[in-house]
Amino acid sequence: MKIGRIPYINCYPVYGAIDRGIVRLDGSIVNGVPTVLNTMMQNGALDISVVSAVEYARESSRYLLLPDLAISCDGPVQSVMLYSSRPAGELGGRNVLVSRSSMTSVALLELLFDEVWHARPRFVPGDAEVGDISSMPAGVDARLVIGDAALLLRNSPEDSNRYAYDLGAVWKDWTGLPFVFAVWVAQRSVPAADALSVHASLLKSRDWGLQNIPVLAEQAEQATGIDRSICVEYLSGLDYGLSYAHFAGLAEFFRRLVSRGRIPNGTLSFLPAA
Repeated sequence: MKIGRIPYINCYPVYGAIDRGIVRLDGSIVNGVPTVLNTMMQNGALDISVVSAVEYARESSRYLLLPDLAISCDGPVQSVMLYSSRPAGELGGRNVLVSRSSMTSVALLELLFDEVWHARPRFVPGDAEVGDISSMPAGVDARLVIGDAALLLRNSPEDSNRYAYDLGAVWKDWTGLPFVFAVWVAQRSVPAADALSVHASLLKSRDWGLQNIPVLAEQAEQATGIDRSICVEYLSGLDYGLSYAHFAGLAEFFRRLVSRGRIPNGTLSFLPAA
């Protein structure tokens, strides 16, 4: 069994106990940014993985959702940010650098530009989450920054980044609903008993992680240089379950993407309980 993991600190709570040998996992962990894990799942190179919510929607016939496991926010997410030199509503026709590493974040950004900010910028694919993140690239008026890099920018405001939009907060203000960025899925071809075993381990590790946020925040500070207090606040603000409210937010996001022809109309299919 090969199980995918995003190397950002937002996955620490789910894998922390597994990494420490506190919880046993029947399989090997493979690290990759969301789009890499999406592709590996599409190619059958992984059995179970965290993937972009949009990846599940596009390939739902291939996957089963693992119940009660997701990366969500109910308001600010802090790690999916649009930084801009001007108000978002004034970015029509201007260049916006978008990360190639997260399908869901880009899909959400496009939706917000169309339906909240009523502007049509030019989206330029790039890797805004790596390299020099302290200044706006030449010829770019705004950029989407995701993951740990967005947290690193939190206390480093620049004149070129004087407008900052937290996409989780904008979605919440617009819809009143939580937003689900990532879900865990299993290939439908994986034997149910094997998938259930991995699922149980991930849930047990997640529960340990949520009870040990200060330990994970210390690890995150050492790994990224992000202040421990920011890591505690960030990890404490995320939700790693999949409640009715999160279902509603996920369904609303998918409904809006279906209406725009971005994803096929489908259903949410879950790994059956033992």
